[in-house]
Amino acid sequence: MNFQTRKWVKPENLNPNGTLFGGSLLRWIDEEAAIYAICQMGNQRVVTKFMSEINFVSSARQGDIIKLGMTATHFGPTSITLRCEVRNKITRKSILTVEKMVFVNLDENGEPAPHGRTQIRDADEAVARYRENSRPVAQPPVAVGENAMERVEADKMH
Repeated sequence: MNFQTRKWVKPENLNPNGTLFGGSLLRWIDEEAAIYAICQMGNQRVVTKFMSEINFVSSARQGDIIKLGMTATHFGPTSITLRCEVRNKITRKSILTVEKMVFVNLDENGEPAPHGRTQIRDADEAVARYRENSRPVAQPPVAVGENAMERVEADKMH
């Protein structure tokens, strides 16, 4: 799996049977898959297009920790296809597998747009790209003894 996250099953996530409510799990899957698609395509405008059959094979109880794993299986010109596997970290049992989830990359008008990706971005590449895009603007050094408020006012005048 290329992307993994964990969730803690809390009382608000339970169904009347005392097990993990399927709707809570599906919400987590869709959210985490969207985050993974965003990271892979480098665009925050993605939408869920398709999710294949879902078959719940086991569940989790309050206090359990579950692991959601995503793998990119295919890149289309405007889409990414993911596979998801969810396991109970306590019992190690598989909870469900979603074989195919398709996310579409959108432009600023909400139309499908090419993303230019053909292979998976790994975590190191994502971190390097984040650091490159978030470097602070260099500030001139502050003179010793200079009053911070004077510096702010001087900056406003320029």
